[in-house]
Amino acid sequence: MTQIFPLSEGTFTIGHDKIFQPFNESSDELNDRPTGSLLVEVQPFAVVNDKDVILLDTGLGFNNPDGQAHLPGNLAQHHIHPDDVTKVLLSHLHKDHAGGLDLSLFSNATFYVYREEMAYAQQVGFPSYYVDDLLPLLDSNRVEWLEGESGLIDGYIEYIHTDGHCPQHIVFKIPSEEGIIFYGGDEAPQYKQMKMKYVAKYDYDGKKAMELRARWAEQGAAEGWRFLFYHDVKTPIARL
Repeated sequence: MTQIFPLSEGTFTIGHDKIFQPFNESSDELNDRPTGSLLVEVQPFAVVNDKDVILLDTGLGFNNPDGQAHLPGNLAQHHIHPDDVTKVLLSHLHKDHAGGLDLSLFSNATFYVYREEMAYAQQVGFPSYYVDDLLPLLDSNRVEWLEGESGLIDGYIEYIHTDGHCPQHIVFKIPSEEGIIFYGGDEAPQYKQMKMKYVAKYDYDGKKAMELRARWAEQGAAEGWRFLFYHDVKTPIARL
């Protein structure tokens, strides 16, 4: 049976400066943060099936108060050691999705990266991308470079190039016994965006992103997909 584990790194606000600031919902006030700040979760996922232990994005790369990195600590809560991970799927390389990228930590994993996204990250750079942290990908023999508008990973995981949130973003469909598991990264980051149609200012092509979300919501509801929401504070996994 396929299992899904949200790996929450906590709640944050992010403003126009693109800096992620921890947010305590019991003591902090959103109105005290800079105007226009968004409240988001940062939440990679582990998907475990009979074939693989799959990690979907790698978080911010921040540490817990005890100095341990969030990601291995969160995996340990579900009895997953980094050496157990066989595939790391990266929707895109923005710092909040690839900040925990560590080739040495996941020593038995193959990393799947959209080739054009790596080139774009090098072109655009900071503050959206921490390019120096991404460069080890270029020299690793454990990276599979994905290309084209769509394709299959290991014969069963579908990836699709979308370019709504950023030009070289991809999304993933993972089959399971209970239907498709859909991971949209920042193309489908929160539950409310699948229920309400609006153009988000933080998307590269807001209109296209909105249309993609509406299309996936309709198809996913009809086919019983499970959606994984990376930035949803309340609802990490949902059917529509």
